[in-house]
Amino acid sequence: MTKHIFVTGGVVSSLGKGLTSASIGMLLEHRGLSVRMQKLDPYINTDPGKLSPAQHGEVYVLDDGSTCDLDLGHYERFTNSPLTKDSSWTSGQIYQRVFEKERRGEYNGATVQVIPHITNETKKCIENLEGNDVDVVITEIGGTVGDIESLPFLEAIRQFSLDVGKENCLYIHLTLVPYLKAAKELKTKPTQHSVGQMRQIGIQPDILICRTERPIPEDEKRKIALFCNVPTNAVIEERDKDFSIYEVPMSLVENGLDQLIVDRLGLKKAGPLDLAKWHELMDSLRHPEHDVTIAVVGEFTDYRDAYKSVYEALDHAGIANKAQIRIVRIAADSLENGENRLQLMKVDGIYIAGGPGERAYDGKIMAAQIARENNIPCFASCTGMQCAVLEFARNVCGLADADSTAINKETSNPIICLPEKPDFNGKTMRLGSYPAVLQSGSLVATCYGTTTIAERHRHRYELNNEYRGLLAEHGMVVTGNSPDGCLAEIIEIPSHPWFVGVQFQPEFKSQPINPHPLFLGFTNAAIARRKRTG
Repeated sequence: MTKHIFVTGGVVSSLGKGLTSASIGMLLEHRGLSVRMQKLDPYINTDPGKLSPAQHGEVYVLDDGSTCDLDLGHYERFTNSPLTKDSSWTSGQIYQRVFEKERRGEYNGATVQVIPHITNETKKCIENLEGNDVDVVITEIGGTVGDIESLPFLEAIRQFSLDVGKENCLYIHLTLVPYLKAAKELKTKPTQHSVGQMRQIGIQPDILICRTERPIPEDEKRKIALFCNVPTNAVIEERDKDFSIYEVPMSLVENGLDQLIVDRLGLKKAGPLDLAKWHELMDSLRHPEHDVTIAVVGEFTDYRDAYKSVYEALDHAGIANKAQIRIVRIAADSLENGENRLQLMKVDGIYIAGGPGERAYDGKIMAAQIARENNIPCFASCTGMQCAVLEFARNVCGLADADSTAINKETSNPIICLPEKPDFNGKTMRLGSYPAVLQSGSLVATCYGTTTIAERHRHRYELNNEYRGLLAEHGMVVTGNSPDGCLAEIIEIPSHPWFVGVQFQPEFKSQPINPHPLFLGFTNAAIARRKRTG
């Protein structure tokens, strides 16, 4: 029977529930168990793809085209759990399903209520991940206990243990144990209050994971255990990690969390923990042989989580290349008035990020020009690639008015435009995983080690095929296409040390132990530049 772990948070937001959930999944997988991951988010939005990166961080895209919270990126980076639309639910989506059933008459005229209709629908979403081949389902509940919007989710998981048996459920609660400098002591009262709120709802946490800046003395752990009604060994210290988020699983192991979960849920299939590859990863992180600086140019660089997967993918490639990656965040619009241009010329590599918005186009075009003219390794994705093509068309091909119809519908040279028949599985947007065929012998084919790939997309506009020939005549070639050859996926400038633009978002398929091949090639080119320039 599939077992369930529910991860909740208290005291404050941003405690790292997603990272902790992903670490737990990773540890269980490394003990030979099959894991599925899921997040229930309490916000009312029905389409996470429309959330602003400035408010909610990046929009993460799955193979099946589902758009979801960035925590699912943690799940994919840390585990091999297959993620689908069933791995991410918002309150809005669950309410919408209930409304649709009510309209179809499935409730036979009954009064539709939070209990049982919303809670039952929530439990069905959790049950969807069960299976004969699934040992554990880990469900993260977004928000913080005490938030009014998360109450239906908490009620649903309270009921869940009654449905499947307490022995098949485990409740893990993250809290904060703050250190007050004035008093020079850790304070356990916020944790006590948070657990008290959970118990009022009817949930007794089995394990407490306590985020803290300082070590928690044993007497404080015993105090927390006593007042929160858990065994002392179930009070797990999770200290802040200044060095790397990839230390988190190791810290949890040191505190015995994986064995505690295995024992509590009776996971008899669990084998010994094998973290050999993870130890190698940490060794590469701690002992880099190179030091390179990469500029990330984008619209939302003031918000770290807006390009979370990009930063992680760069780190993954740095680990594989034994390089310390130092990231410089440059707002695209700052380049338009002359700011940061000199700084951009001094970096070892330039990554031009995707993202919508007229405000960012000119700055991204400027970044592509600086990279091209100064032979700086350049990697551009999504609208970043489109801007790189526009820069080349304007400054190399001589089409001064080349533009994207997303910005200027009246341009006489629509280099970037909507495809003639924009029908992607019934949608106008390419969303999710699409295959591509690479030109044999191209730089990207060398990076991938194959000529057939599949990558994740989230965009509407494409390279206008009428301009392919002109671009190629001047030195920018399309080296990756859709299988039918109608859609350009990748462009390169072969005369440049390393200049690649991709229509997709490769960062979503990078893992710390399995870095994305294009990020790997890009950082390797940046290392080579650093060696040449000193």
